Amino acid sequence: MKNYRQSTFCFVCVFSLCFPHMVSGEEILPRHMTPTAVKSIQRGLDYLAKQQTASGSFQSTQDGSTYPVSMTSLAGIAFLANGNTPSRGPYADQVRKATEYVLSQAQDNGLIAAGSENGRPMYGHGFSLLFLSSVFGMETDAKVRARIAKVVKNGIQLTSSGQSPLGGWIYTPGGGDEGSVTVTQMQGLRAAHNAGFTVPKGTIQNAVRYLELCQTPEGGIRYSYHSGNDTRLPISAAAITCLYSAGEYESPLAEECMEYVYGQFKNRKNGFQSGHYFYLNLYAAQAFYQAGDDYWNAYFPGQRDSLIKSQTSNGSWNGDGVGPVFGTSVALIVMQLPYKYLPIYQR
Repeated sequence: MKNYRQSTFCFVCVFSLCFPHMVSGEEILPRHMTPTAVKSIQRGLDYLAKQQTASGSFQSTQDGSTYPVSMTSLAGIAFLANGNTPSRGPYADQVRKATEYVLSQAQDNGLIAAGSENGRPMYGHGFSLLFLSSVFGMETDAKVRARIAKVVKNGIQLTSSGQSPLGGWIYTPGGGDEGSVTVTQMQGLRAAHNAGFTVPKGTIQNAVRYLELCQTPEGGIRYSYHSGNDTRLPISAAAITCLYSAGEYESPLAEECMEYVYGQFKNRKNGFQSGHYFYLNLYAAQAFYQAGDDYWNAYFPGQRDSLIKSQTSNGSWNGDGVGPVFGTSVALIVMQLPYKYLPIYQR
């Protein structure tokens, strides 16, 4: 919340500034946010809240038992993107319990993961760094803040030490490198930096270099350095957000990646049949939003309407075959970007 010259506000005024879409009466909505979208978001949040277990985790038959830390972190981010904090907002309990669960899964070596996470714990680790770093600035309990700080600092160290010689990451620390895990770590590190934690500059520089090594002749990013010129649209979109996070707004790689990704979206106006549709839009939405109004205005209204149309009767989205917790969390993150609550997603 910005610093205002007035020294005093009534509670209603303060609340309306912090939660403009939660105030009763006529709502002042961000651009492209419609009453129908607000209702869809509310249904999604209500569904997601009901999925939280007593432990604070988010599990379902498809995704929770396999990637519980990833799912809990993504669900937590979806609640934060609505303006909730551990102590404020209609979903404060969900945020607080999710925070407690993720903290409880931090291992002695710094890895944040529940068991093996289906052999791919670095996904959960990266999403956890993103979630916990975002929560850190909102947490008012000094003891909890101290716990978060310790876990995030250890997590940064684990990520830095687990980077491959080429500059990327793969499913397990130090096991190699590929694009999707690399962008997850980069965004987690950026969120930690935004929260005031020290992130080794060399780690980010090496990660940017890895993305440069993985660029294909089309301008996008391949699956991994050793995988050939198989340009992957979702990873290319994710790379843009990470390059922006690293301050590479006008780098040739960022510009060429954007040209490739935006071109793909323009050429597929009837939608994507990719098995990674939700993953793609999680990052494409961020990339287009951060790139400016021209990209965002061309992308968001259609994507908003598509998500509203595909929402199920119980308020969920079944994302990429991973499950409804994943799909619902991602859909909510995308649809709530106009609210601008999380620094990592802002321009």
